[in-house]
Amino acid sequence: MTVALERVRVLDFTTTIAGPHCTRLLADLGAEVIKIEAPEGDMMRTRPPLRNGASTSFGQLNAGKKSIVLDLKTAPAVAAVRRLVVTADVVVENFRPGVMRRFGLDYEALAPIKPELIYCAISGYGQTGPSSQLPAYAPVIHAASGYDLAQMAYQGEERRPDYCGIYIADVLTGTYAFGAIMTAIYHRQLSGRGQMIDVSMLESMLSLTLSEIQAAQFSLPPMGRPIFGPVATKDGYINLSIASERTFRNLAIASEHPQWVTDPRFAQYPDRRRNWGELIDELEDWSKERSTDEVQALFDRHGVPSSPYRTVKEAMADPQLAHRGAFAEIHDAGGTFQALNPPFRMSDTPATASPHVASLGEHTEELLAEIGYSGAQVADSVSLAKLEPRA
Repeated sequence: MTVALERVRVLDFTTTIAGPHCTRLLADLGAEVIKIEAPEGDMMRTRPPLRNGASTSFGQLNAGKKSIVLDLKTAPAVAAVRRLVVTADVVVENFRPGVMRRFGLDYEALAPIKPELIYCAISGYGQTGPSSQLPAYAPVIHAASGYDLAQMAYQGEERRPDYCGIYIADVLTGTYAFGAIMTAIYHRQLSGRGQMIDVSMLESMLSLTLSEIQAAQFSLPPMGRPIFGPVATKDGYINLSIASERTFRNLAIASEHPQWVTDPRFAQYPDRRRNWGELIDELEDWSKERSTDEVQALFDRHGVPSSPYRTVKEAMADPQLAHRGAFAEIHDAGGTFQALNPPFRMSDTPATASPHVASLGEHTEELLAEIGYSGAQVADSVSLAKLEPRA
C-alpha cells in the first residue's frame, strides 16, 4: 500500500506540542519528517512519564520522525540547513516571530533557493501585529481568546477561572497548520509555487467560540440553565445532549415522561429552552432513583445522546476504539507505549503512527552525508561549529 505523502520531505523546527502535533500528522500519512533539534534536544524529551530516560510524552508527538542535531546559533549549521532545504518540500517552525529571520532561515531567505517551498510558521498571535512578539503558551491563549470565561459562563456560579491542564490550543492549532499545509501542497501541484503559511493560536482558539462570537455582537435572551450538561443518577452523572425534536421525544419516552411532548412548558423548543431547568429537575427525580448504568442503558435503547463521565483510562478501554485500531504501539529506549493514531481512516492509504521514536541526533550522520558531509566531519562535531561541507 502506498502512503499518501510519499516523497514529501518536511524539515521540522518545532518544539513542545502545537508544531510537533502538526508534523506527526504529516509523518503518520507517510511524509519523511526530519526533526531538527538543538544539542540539548526538544524540551519535551524530559517531560514525564520517563522510562530509561525516554519520555512517552515526547514519543507520542514525535513518533516516525528522524532526528538531526544542529546548533542553529552557528553559521555552518545554518549552511547545512540551507542545503537540506533544497531537498525539502515543507518547513514547519513555531519559534517566536523573528527568530528564524535572525538565523537567516525565514521564508524570505529560503524561498529564493527553493521557490516551491511551503513554509508554515506557527505562533501565538501571528507573525505581524502589535501582539506578535508576546510570549504565548496554550493556557495563555485560552485566557486571551475568551475561551476560559466563555466556558465558565456555562457553569452557573461565580468562581476563579479554572486551571488549565489540557492544552486545547496546541492541538487545535497544530491541526489547523496540518490542514493548511495539505492545502498548500495541493495548490503547489496546480501552480508549481510554494507559499508562506502564518498560523495563529489566538485565532485557532477563537474558532471554537462559534456562538459566543455572535453573542458578543448581538443581544440574546438571558441564558437559563445550560442545555448540555450533567444529569445526576443514584451513583454519579451522565452527560445529556438533546439537540433535536426527535431526541427530545426519545428522552421523554426513555425517562417515562411521555407527557413532556405535549406539556406547554416543553413542547416547543423556545418554551423548552426557557424552562429547561424545570425539565432537568423532573428528569433527575427519575434518574436519581437509578444507577448510572441503568440510566445509560435506557438512554442507549431509546436513542438518547448521552454518556457517563469517564476517565481517559476508561475511554481508552472502550471496545469501539479497539475495533477501530485507534492506538498504535510505539517503541523507544524505554520500551513500548500506546499513542493515538489520527482520528480518521482512509480506504486506500494508511494513516497510522510509526512505531519508532528516534533518539536525539539518531539520523545526523545519515542526513549530513546526504548533503555532502563526511563521516569524519560529523564525528568531529554534531553542531557543525567547525565543519564545512565537501565541494
